Amino acid sequence: MSNQPFTGKIALITGAGSGIGRATALAFAAAGASVVVSDVVETGGQETVGLVSEAGGEALFIGADVSQPDEVAALVAESVRHFGRLDVAVNNAGIGGAWARTVDYPLDDWARVIAVNLSGVFYCMQQELRQMLAQNGGAIVNVASIAGQRALANAPAYTASKHGVIGLTRTAAQEYARQKIRVNAVCPVFTRTPLFQGMIEGNDQLAERLVQNIPARRFGEPEEVADAILWLCSEGAGFVTGQALNVDGGLTA
Repeated sequence: MSNQPFTGKIALITGAGSGIGRATALAFAAAGASVVVSDVVETGGQETVGLVSEAGGEALFIGADVSQPDEVAALVAESVRHFGRLDVAVNNAGIGGAWARTVDYPLDDWARVIAVNLSGVFYCMQQELRQMLAQNGGAIVNVASIAGQRALANAPAYTASKHGVIGLTRTAAQEYARQKIRVNAVCPVFTRTPLFQGMIEGNDQLAERLVQNIPARRFGEPEEVADAILWLCSEGAGFVTGQALNVDGGLTA
């Protein structure tokens, strides 16, 4: 197999300004794809574009808030206007929200987490699927979480949103398999992203407690999740759709 199996392909990644999204953008570019880098934070997104360019790849930044359907529609339309098609979409944009028990969970946080993590994925999928249907094929990967497979106490909104992402993934996979569109999800365990690092910073006891639950006895790296996403979008996974792939160091085993 060529070292650049995605040569000539166009990949759109949301939340690509840092963490898993940035690692995924760099991985697709290294594999030959032209990459649309999208994020609500322009500085991070432009930094990712710069990193892709420095490595010899091609990338374009398009800002978008995935919780706004009009911005998502504009994102996909501009991607296709610039590159002519859309072969791969990785719906990664997400937020953590407050940490609180269900009874005490702030309503504003509930609404915002659901809007970004669940509705945002739905809005993106609608636009991406329309384009891929017009092209007769494509691959979508939604970034869920281990919290989409099991409970995460004190994070009801995040947990509900990620369960919902897996449900959307499975539904769309069934609906569009005959149209050569594959839809899968990845479910990472705690991964060393800026979001997670901010959560455990200065709290060694929390970090130790979390890592002890993982059989591999370490946290995930963004690049490991990116590798799983690349495989799910590759020809090698051509018969894989509707799956939620755990990238969790054995946690759910």
